[in-house]
Amino acid sequence: MNKWVGSVFLCIVSILFLMNWPVAAELETCSGIVPMQYRYDKISILDYGGVGDGRTLNTKAFKEAIFRIQHLKRRGGSLLYVPAGVYLTGPFNLTSRMTLYLARGAVIKATQDASQWPLVDPLPSYGRGRERPGGRYMSLLHGDGLHDVIITGENGTIDGQGDVWWNMWRQRTLQFTRPHLIELMNSRGIIISNVIFKNSPFWNIHPVYCSNVVIRYVTILAPADSPNTDGIDPDSSSHVCIEDSYISVGDDLVAVKSGWDQYGIAYGRPSHGITIRRITGSSPFAGIAVGSETSGGVVDVLAEHINLFNMGVGIHIKTNIGRGGVIRNITVSNVYMENTRTGIKIAGDVGDHPDENFNPNALPVVKGIKIKDVWGEKVLQAGLIRGLKNSPFSGICLSNINLHGNNPGPRNSPWKCSDVSGAAIQVSPWPCSELTSSQQTGACSTYF
Repeated sequence: MNKWVGSVFLCIVSILFLMNWPVAAELETCSGIVPMQYRYDKISILDYGGVGDGRTLNTKAFKEAIFRIQHLKRRGGSLLYVPAGVYLTGPFNLTSRMTLYLARGAVIKATQDASQWPLVDPLPSYGRGRERPGGRYMSLLHGDGLHDVIITGENGTIDGQGDVWWNMWRQRTLQFTRPHLIELMNSRGIIISNVIFKNSPFWNIHPVYCSNVVIRYVTILAPADSPNTDGIDPDSSSHVCIEDSYISVGDDLVAVKSGWDQYGIAYGRPSHGITIRRITGSSPFAGIAVGSETSGGVVDVLAEHINLFNMGVGIHIKTNIGRGGVIRNITVSNVYMENTRTGIKIAGDVGDHPDENFNPNALPVVKGIKIKDVWGEKVLQAGLIRGLKNSPFSGICLSNINLHGNNPGPRNSPWKCSDVSGAAIQVSPWPCSELTSSQQTGACSTYF
């Protein structure tokens, strides 16, 4: 285990120990859904003209190396080795049956010249770019219709140099939606591990319309004031495993999505089978989020053993009128949060619309949300649950939750609730009256 990942791992294990959570000799993992492949055929970016001086543009070198992998079709695929050095590049496409391996000290650095970034079509489940109408800038590492792709190494770095893009967003001079660091579409059998991602122009890792994706042992960094730099956003994807990572960014650490208003409803592809485990991080926005783009539906999400510091919202499930879609069977457990504005927020009035053609009668359905075993220190407001009058949230179950304010004692900020039903067991401060009290530990199971 390398030094950085080892430090994060030990930090997580120490916190679990202090909170009396079970730490097994081998921690539970979902990473087996995608087996790691060993590639016997190996090439180096240096063989294709790569120069790691931080100034030479290496886009052509990456494209030529990947073209070789794609067309020679070696049995078992090929590994593209990036040695130590700083490799400035524009966006490029990955291919199937390849490993991109970043050695220790290797940096793939994105060019800040916007003219080097091609435009791609908007996602069909979004109907337009997420920030601007029309197309969007291609991600730095991109792929569509791929299988058996591994991005890994010895904690090499993928640096988006996002400050120029953040400034365009702040100054409202963006012509098109900003690029992600990685976007893989319609792909399966993906592993992303042991890489540092930093300063993404927009969302960092975006698997969309994908299945069987493993993201673990990654570090994702961006300044707290960097706009919309989400860490990991599984979007209309299934069987996604996110584990053992550190994320400190300017927006949600992990946000599960499934399309935007009428476009997501028409596309109709939910996110399901998402596991999020042993994530540590900080953000002025949410730690674990569902939404707000949930129009294709989000079901069967498990998030557990999460450690959050200096947060806006600890756990945030968010949707809006016009979204439609079902959010169901979401379980969040074993969460520690410290210095957080709002501990738990479940709301139906979050997020904007792509255009004026959304259907105001397309109401989301939120039901079967279980949040348990949560401990918070210095939490300004314990919780807020705001359902919709014509589509109340149901089956909201809270158990064994303690969210303490800045001042010791029972006078923590009260919960605020409306248009919601469910149950609460051993919650402090006591939540709103809409969540009925129960002395039966198993009572919440009736809501699933």
